[in-house]
Amino acid sequence: RRARPRHPQCGDSDSEMAASVCRAGGLVGRAVGRVRTPALLCLRRGQSGLSYAQCLRSSPETQLTTLDNGLRVASQETGHPTCTVGVWINAGSRYETERNNGCGFFLEHMAFKGTKKLPQAALEQEVESMGAHLSAYTSREMSAYYMKALSQDLPRAVELLSEVVGSAALGDSDVERQRAVVLRELEEAESGLQEVCLDLLHATAYQGTPLGQSPLGPSDNARTLTRQDLLEYISCHYKAPRMVLAAAGGVSHSELVAAARQHLSGVGFEYDGDAVPVAAPCRFTGSDVRVRDDAMPLAHVAIAVEGAGWESPDIVPLMIARTLIGNYDVTYGGDKNLSSRLSQLAVQHGLCHSFQSFNTCYSDTALFGIHFVTDKHHIEDMLHFAQAQWMMLCTTVTESDVARAKNLLKTSLLAQLDGTTPVCDDIGRQILSYGRHIPLAEWDARIDAVTPKLLRDVCSKYIYDKCPALAAVGPIEQLPDYNRIRSAMYWLRF
Repeated sequence: RRARPRHPQCGDSDSEMAASVCRAGGLVGRAVGRVRTPALLCLRRGQSGLSYAQCLRSSPETQLTTLDNGLRVASQETGHPTCTVGVWINAGSRYETERNNGCGFFLEHMAFKGTKKLPQAALEQEVESMGAHLSAYTSREMSAYYMKALSQDLPRAVELLSEVVGSAALGDSDVERQRAVVLRELEEAESGLQEVCLDLLHATAYQGTPLGQSPLGPSDNARTLTRQDLLEYISCHYKAPRMVLAAAGGVSHSELVAAARQHLSGVGFEYDGDAVPVAAPCRFTGSDVRVRDDAMPLAHVAIAVEGAGWESPDIVPLMIARTLIGNYDVTYGGDKNLSSRLSQLAVQHGLCHSFQSFNTCYSDTALFGIHFVTDKHHIEDMLHFAQAQWMMLCTTVTESDVARAKNLLKTSLLAQLDGTTPVCDDIGRQILSYGRHIPLAEWDARIDAVTPKLLRDVCSKYIYDKCPALAAVGPIEQLPDYNRIRSAMYWLRF
């Protein structure tokens, strides 16, 4: 089973975030772990009946061990009868060239077609006999292969993952069979207009740089990639220091480390010469790309400015700013009582069918923006109000606005970690991004430290009088000229 490539969101379960063993839970977390309070036991049975403060105090700690070859092993024991375990790799379309763009996505397909030891039928039988689910995804900076299974099957799950990642069957005939599947999926992906619009946004915002490439790759590359291209990609990127084995649920860290040493200690960590892959610097360009098709019923528009990367201290204020803008869909209840001001305006004036604010983060940059879907008569109005809300963030956001957004963000952070799979994904992503897993208590403290003035200053730094990038698909005749859109990125105030 394959998961669709995703745009990581800062603060999402997609999205957030030297000793051989490091614990990221703080003194409070360790004390709670030793005492095994009823609150902790309640948390591990599904977090029911706990207050927010109790959830923070009872949050399990994340244990991190580094193997001799540099591979990091991280786990969080929550007491569930099931677990999710996976390998997160610092490899994606940002590390690809124009010639091999799409290699990661192609390899994602090959992973499910058998290994050197297990043909496809045997691999599928192994997974099904465990009652497990094997999934994978590829994004711009990360790739992941993970499995959800019963806790008792953790060692076998690690063994199968090591086979999938390190010993995938890459025969010429296997590659040719998967080529047609990849081409068909690329064709189907064209019907997902939101993803198409966001890919176009990346292409224009980071034009001329690897970050502008889609994780899926172009269809021309899918037709020409060879077995040798895939082998070179694996040899270059699938190295132990670029990998994290993460697990969450009913897992024992010592058992996980033992399984990792048995099955993953042989993963290479040396490169030939100076061939260590380094992410190329990416340049943000204020620009637009428009694909007009008046036969389409609705227009998809995405507008964004350059935001802060994973490790920037400005990431939390921008997460709060994104929460203030909010999300909306016509199916939502609440009408004029929706919390987001832009949502209220969308209801009152019928501006759009839906909109989503986003803060798509990467190691050294980000896209902070809005994507909306509307009919051809309301494009200009929706864009006007969206940019006006951006200006409000920079100038007149109030104490009550910030307090409301903080509460929403805290709730969202907890809600998105409901289950072993999102927790495991969160651990894998954060270890690759930060080198550690940031505990909920630390996120809470960083959110509480944001004041209205700090929020206004950070938004002014990234939004006010900045050149935006814009992508639009559909009946977009009403979409204003770029110069006019640029002029709405500041206010003339006397």
